[in-house]
Amino acid sequence: MSEVLDSQTIEEILRKWNENPMYKPRIVKVTVNIGVGTSGERLQKAYQVLEMLTGQKPVPRKAKRTIKEFGIRKGENIAVMVTLRRQKALEFLKKALEAVGWRIPAKSFDNYGNVSFGIKEHITIPGVKYDPEIGIFGMDISITIERPGYRIIRRRRCRKKHIPRRHRVSREEAMILLEKELGVRIVP
Repeated sequence: MSEVLDSQTIEEILRKWNENPMYKPRIVKVTVNIGVGTSGERLQKAYQVLEMLTGQKPVPRKAKRTIKEFGIRKGENIAVMVTLRRQKALEFLKKALEAVGWRIPAKSFDNYGNVSFGIKEHITIPGVKYDPEIGIFGMDISITIERPGYRIIRRRRCRKKHIPRRHRVSREEAMILLEKELGVRIVP
């Protein structure tokens, strides 16, 4: 099963999930980001790549501050990103995980159940061919995992300030969810 977690922890978490279906976490969204560092033609090509891979229209991201050494001005578009939810998110995630060999390092998980990993070349994703006109882009992929009922922090009416610690997704639960649902191997 898992090289990182012990079997007693895994059994305890799975028992809790089976007892209460509202306690079992789920993948809420997958965020894909391509950071180019400059605006212009290269950014437009990254936009095309992201639209081709996800089937959704990407959003440009602006620089938060000026960095003279890199020639970046505050407010300049330097990256594109797209947020995928539901079925589109799972379909893209399966392709992205195949590109990294269905393996994610344990250090990619944070303490709140989020996972981030990168792909060095977008042409490693199955079904994508190299186009010399566009070039090669790397990308960052972030997976957000939440339990049902987590929307109380974002809803409009009767919004809560924070979620209790017992209702947050732990690092171990995120690892077990990805192993069980998608067949991902967590490597130390």
